[in-house]
Amino acid sequence: MQKFLTTVKRTFYNVMVISKRPLHVLVAIALAMLPFFSSANTISDSTHVAVETTHESHVEGHEAEEPLDKKSKIKAFIDHHLQDSHDFNFFSDEEKGLHYGFSLPVILFDDGLKVFSSSKLHHGEAVAEVDGNYYKLHHGKIYKTNASGELNMDEHHHPTNDKPLDFSITKNVVAMLITAMLMFFLFVGLAKSYKKGPIPTGFGRVLEPLIIFIRDEVALPNIGEKKYRKFMGYLLTVFFFILILNLFGLTPLGINVTGNIAITACLALFTYIVTQFSANKDYWKHIFWMPDVPILMKIALIPIEILGTLTKPFALMIRLYANISAGHIVVMSLIGLIFIFKNWIAGPSFFGLTLFISVIEILVAFLQAFVFTMLSALFIGMAVQDHHHDVEHSEDMLGEHDNAIV
Repeated sequence: MQKFLTTVKRTFYNVMVISKRPLHVLVAIALAMLPFFSSANTISDSTHVAVETTHESHVEGHEAEEPLDKKSKIKAFIDHHLQDSHDFNFFSDEEKGLHYGFSLPVILFDDGLKVFSSSKLHHGEAVAEVDGNYYKLHHGKIYKTNASGELNMDEHHHPTNDKPLDFSITKNVVAMLITAMLMFFLFVGLAKSYKKGPIPTGFGRVLEPLIIFIRDEVALPNIGEKKYRKFMGYLLTVFFFILILNLFGLTPLGINVTGNIAITACLALFTYIVTQFSANKDYWKHIFWMPDVPILMKIALIPIEILGTLTKPFALMIRLYANISAGHIVVMSLIGLIFIFKNWIAGPSFFGLTLFISVIEILVAFLQAFVFTMLSALFIGMAVQDHHHDVEHSEDMLGEHDNAIV
């Protein structure tokens, strides 16, 4: 952990060196940008309502009223932030019913390909008509409806309408595409800089200590010197992919990719596939026929070992999802408390606490990327390492010792 913190400090130092600007200039620029960041905070817009209005939706004779109190609004906003969406919404004007941001393309497959802008759905407030079909957005999912947008609800208030196959480019997809392109240009630039000399230039000075750290402290100790190079590409990709997405989640854009369990499940699945397809015969032998144990115990251990291969990626999935989601919930809840208490003591107190937690979240962004990469390397190393049975080795040594005595 000490080496990890040292590497992070060195990385930030290199960022400051590359900028070639004094620290106080960067701080001044950051303070100047704060008003623009604060305008993207939808809590301040969602809690200032001059005239409270009640929106009612009739679904099978039942009337559902939207929450009017601030606590319910803040809770609804946090839930909305944690979910994926079909558009970027920077802030909203509840009095005029306006949303400021930009829409993303909706791609549906329903008796053919349907492509249209998410602005037609108007954040679930309107029904989109495409080629004679009608679609409505409800809690982030698109359902097929009639012209009036009626949704048939079951006893648990879940829509029973048909759902078309949704291949839309959502907010999380945009973030992952930007991250992939950013990683491509960064690493291509780093590779080109090495052609000029042994010391990288530009932003490569930031990437090099992180790459060396993953190689020396993650890949080599867990996989071994003989086989680590084969998996360095995957480990570096996973580390920087998670790290950049975690940092994106700290921006006012409202991106929460690594807090989406579907994304973390996909990442864990990649580690599982790499581990199983790279495993040697000793790994499978220890799962299906554990050496040096009684036969009945071998049979009993088979289902346990198979289950163990599944619990490892499951732990990867839950750890990343839970830690990132918890950080978002804590930060946004503290911001919401400022608007609930509304006094000169609570405001600065919760603001200072939010700033402190946000700084910790930067460290958590690095830490969670490191933990996921380290555990992936550990699981891969357990699958590819060569097993030496101490019992057989000791028996051979005793035999040689007896022959020498004779």
